[in-house]
Amino acid sequence: MTCPKTGEKLTNTELVPNTNLRKLIHQFCADKGVSLSKRGKKSRDISRTVIPGSPSAAEAMKFLSKFLARKLIFGPSEQKNKAAYEIRLLAKANIFNRSCLIEAGTIPPLLNLLYSFNKSIQENAIAALLKLSKHASGKKVMVESGGLRAILAILMRGISVEARQIAAATIFYLFSVKGCRKLIGEIPEAIPALVDLMKEDAGTVPLLVAILASSDKHELVADSLAVLATLAKNYDGTFAILQTSPLPLITRILQSSTSQAGKEPCVSILQSVYQWRRRGHRCFG
Repeated sequence: MTCPKTGEKLTNTELVPNTNLRKLIHQFCADKGVSLSKRGKKSRDISRTVIPGSPSAAEAMKFLSKFLARKLIFGPSEQKNKAAYEIRLLAKANIFNRSCLIEAGTIPPLLNLLYSFNKSIQENAIAALLKLSKHASGKKVMVESGGLRAILAILMRGISVEARQIAAATIFYLFSVKGCRKLIGEIPEAIPALVDLMKEDAGTVPLLVAILASSDKHELVADSLAVLATLAKNYDGTFAILQTSPLPLITRILQSSTSQAGKEPCVSILQSVYQWRRRGHRCFG
């Protein structure tokens, strides 16, 4: 047997695992969202990856985050849109990416992009912010940067229904920030805007409930629950949700979910139904 690189005859044919190469392959697949799990075993939840696969991968991600942040600030519109799209994908991949992107300062320029009149830019920016809002420091930076007003503006006057739906999900994640609920409550248009969104697209609630029943993508289910939980804060929203008879499904998700992102909106929806029933809305009985 000869060496494939040098062509020389091997003195020892015993195979030794190349652990460094294996780590690089695993990191590459993790970054690209590709599962390497063996059949019959549970797929690794890449979104829960907090620590990078290697020091070099960590430095590369930090460098890329700073590069994208500069593109968001100084680039022309086309580059800003591409940067927002890349951040949207990277933030979805894992927790470490979110942390790097937040530390690089991507949130303030993403918030500025929400005021763009370009549909693609607006959608990519709010989608990237939704992913970053799932990180504790991301929520804090958004609120401290005055981002709540910008996100609510998308909810009320977003160019597309998709952008408005994503804004609704983002608002839910911001609810966990101390003082944020009060800020939202002080803006009288916020909750009515959520209900208007639902009325504008009559199929929104059934579609979200259908996602809960059929999708195996945990992040998509969590985002759908977030929108439903926010809609349930209003009487009309809760009534529309109950027309689809989702309570047994939501209860099952609550019981089976292992993540806080899955449990919190379920509890919020059930709590809203209970509160409306206590106020005498017998149609909820």
